[in-house]
Amino acid sequence: MYYVYLLKCSDGSFYTGITTDLDRRTKEHNESIKGAKYTRNRRPVSLVYFAPYSSRSEASKEEYRIKKLSRDEKIKLINN
Repeated sequence: MYYVYLLKCSDGSFYTGITTDLDRRTKEHNESIKGAKYTRNRRPVSLVYFAPYSSRSEASKEEYRIKKLSRDEKIKLINN
């Protein structure tokens, strides 16, 4: 199972990614150098959205779609 996730960073920005383990990946973003370079300077981050996908291909397509959304569209996605 793959998950597409959105993190809210301490500066209010959003980060979108893919993982097979949400807890581990969120912890890495907050505590480890394994977290994305983008989130390392914007800690702490919090998980605000995720969706499961059965294949990496499906998850990658959704990640790409979400990354193209405007900030307001991402907020709507989170709130639904």
